[in-house]
Amino acid sequence: MAIVFKRTKILATVGPATSSPEMLEKLIAAGTNGLRLNFSHGDYDERTQQIKWIREASANIGKPVAILQDLQGPKIRLGALKDNHFDVKKGDEIILDHAVTEHDGSATLPVQYNLAEKVQVGEPIYIFDGKVRTTVVAIPSETAIQLRVENDGILMSKKGINLPDTDFGGDILTPKDLRDIEYGFTQDIDYVALSFVQSPDDIHNLRQILVAGGSNAQIIAKIETKAAIKDEVMEQIVKATDGIMVARGDLAVEAGAEIVPIVQRKLLALCRRHGKLSIVATQMMASMVDNPEPTRAEVSDVANAVIQGADTVMLSDETANGSYPLETVAAMKKVILYTQEHSPVAPIHDIIAKNVQLDAIGTAAVTLAEQLKVAAIIAETKSGATAATIAAHRPNLPIISVTSDRKAAQQLVLSYANRCYVRPDSPEAGFDLFKELKEEGYFGEGKARVIIVSGQQPGVIGTTDTIKVRSLE
Repeated sequence: MAIVFKRTKILATVGPATSSPEMLEKLIAAGTNGLRLNFSHGDYDERTQQIKWIREASANIGKPVAILQDLQGPKIRLGALKDNHFDVKKGDEIILDHAVTEHDGSATLPVQYNLAEKVQVGEPIYIFDGKVRTTVVAIPSETAIQLRVENDGILMSKKGINLPDTDFGGDILTPKDLRDIEYGFTQDIDYVALSFVQSPDDIHNLRQILVAGGSNAQIIAKIETKAAIKDEVMEQIVKATDGIMVARGDLAVEAGAEIVPIVQRKLLALCRRHGKLSIVATQMMASMVDNPEPTRAEVSDVANAVIQGADTVMLSDETANGSYPLETVAAMKKVILYTQEHSPVAPIHDIIAKNVQLDAIGTAAVTLAEQLKVAAIIAETKSGATAATIAAHRPNLPIISVTSDRKAAQQLVLSYANRCYVRPDSPEAGFDLFKELKEEGYFGEGKARVIIVSGQQPGVIGTTDTIKVRSLE
C-alpha cells in the first residue's frame, strides 16, 4: 500500500511549551513542516539556540523544515499599568502618552509607541484585542492622544492596541523590526513575515532591505489591516509578495470578524491564481491550548481551509504555550488527511482567471498526471519555482520535489503537496529518486508510474522544458 502524504502543510509556533531539542524533534516527527519564531517575544540568544535545534532535528529525521521569522511590526501595546489593572467606563476620557514611563494610577497611561505622530481626531482605537473601544478626541501634545471610551471594560499591562483607520504611510517597519531583520541575516531563515501590511510598497521596501543584506529569504505578507483587504490593493499585495498569511486575529479586530471568512476565500483564490504561498492562521485549534481534543468548530475550520486550497495551516498558542502541542499537531494532521481524501480542492479552471497564465509546463504536467492516473509528479527544480507552479493547480497527488539547493527545499516544504528531497544535480535525478522511493514502499507494490518534470540543463534556473512518463515494477 502506498504511503499517504498530507498535501496541506502544518506551520507550528515555537514557544515555552516546545523550546527544547526533544520537543522540536517530536513536533517535526508528528507532522510539522515549518516552525514559526514570533519575534514579538524572546531574545536573540534564545532564537539562535532554537534555530540550531530545529536544523539538528531536521537532519536527524531527514526531513527539510522551513523556519519563518515573524516580525512584530507596529504592534502597539500599552506600557506597564499600576497593579496591572485599570477600570474604564463608557464616556470616560483617557490619555495615552508615549512620554510616560511609569503609571501612577491616573487616567494618563503609558504606551510603547508615539501615536500622536500617526493618528487623527475621530479615528477609532481598539485596546486589549478590541475589548475596549475608544475614539480619538484630541491630540494634546507631541507625545499624547486623548481618547473617549465607548464601552465599560478593563485595561491591563502590555495589551495590544489596534488602529483600523490609521494610515502608517509606509512606515510599518519599526526600529525593532530592522534590528530583527539584521539578526536574520546571520541566521538560516527561510521566510520573513511582515506584519500589518497596508500596500505593495511595504513588500517592495522589505525586499530591498533583504537583497541589500544578502538574504534570499522569501516574504510572507500578513493580511490584517483594513487597507490591505480593499479589492484593488489585495491583488497587488499578492502579486508583490512570495506568500500571504491570513492573520485572522488582528484582521477581525481591525475590520470586523464577519469579513474574515470571505477575505480568507478571496486571498486563497488570489494566491492560487498567481502561484503564491498561502497560510491560514490564528485560533485554528485554540481550545487545544487547554484540552486534548479540538472542538467540532475547529475541525470544520481546518477542513474548510484544506477544501479552499490553503498551502499551509498554522498553529500559534497551541504549540507555543499549550498543554498539548504534540496532540494538536496530530489532530490537525488527521483532519487534513481525511479531508483531502474525501473532498478535493476546487479544480484550477474554477480559480485561475483567463487573463493570468501559469507556467504551461506545470499545467500540462498536472493535466497529464490526472489523465494517466499516475502515483505522483516528480519535479526536478533548482529554485523551487517549477514545483510551486505545479502546486498552484492543487493536484490530488503528491509532488515529489528534488533539488540540489537546501534553501529551496526548506522553502518548498510549506507549498501544497510538495515533499522535498535534496539531491545532487544530474540528468536522472528525478528517476533515481523515484526508484529509491519505490524500493522504500512509498508507491506500494506492483507497477508504479510517475510524471517527471525536468530540464535539459540540471541545476540551471529557468530551464524546465521536459515532461516524461516513467514506470517501475
